Amino acid sequence: QVRLVESGGGSVQAGGSLRLSCAVSDAHYCTGWLRQAEGKEREGVAAISNTGGRTDYVDAVKGRFTISRDNVKKMLFLQMNSLKPEDTAVYYCAAEATGCRFESYDYGSFGQGTQVTVSS
Repeated sequence: QVRLVESGGGSVQAGGSLRLSCAVSDAHYCTGWLRQAEGKEREGVAAISNTGGRTDYVDAVKGRFTISRDNVKKMLFLQMNSLKPEDTAVYYCAAEATGCRFESYDYGSFGQGTQVTVSS
C-alpha cells in the first residue's frame, strides 16, 4: 500500500502562490492532485505519469498550476500561481498502481489532505 503525506498548504491572498508537496513511498505509481471544497464533491486538479512524461490539468487550473515529480526524492509537487478564492479547498495527493488516471482521476490511494485558503 502506497503512503502519501502532503504539506505546504496555507492561507494566501488572491493572486498569490503556494507550492504543495507530497511524499510518496513508491515512485513507480502514477500520481495526481485532487481537491474538495466545503460542501462539494472531490474533483481532479492535475495528473502526472509515473515517469513525469505526461501531465493533465482540468480547465479551471490550466495555465496557473503546474504538477511535477522528483522520483529520486519520491516527491510530488503542485505549484499554484494566480490563486483565486474558488481554489479554496482541501488538496489531496493521490496514487494508483494499476495505471494512470488522466481525465478520470479515480485513484485508489490518498493522503490526509492539506488546506488551501485563498482570500479576496
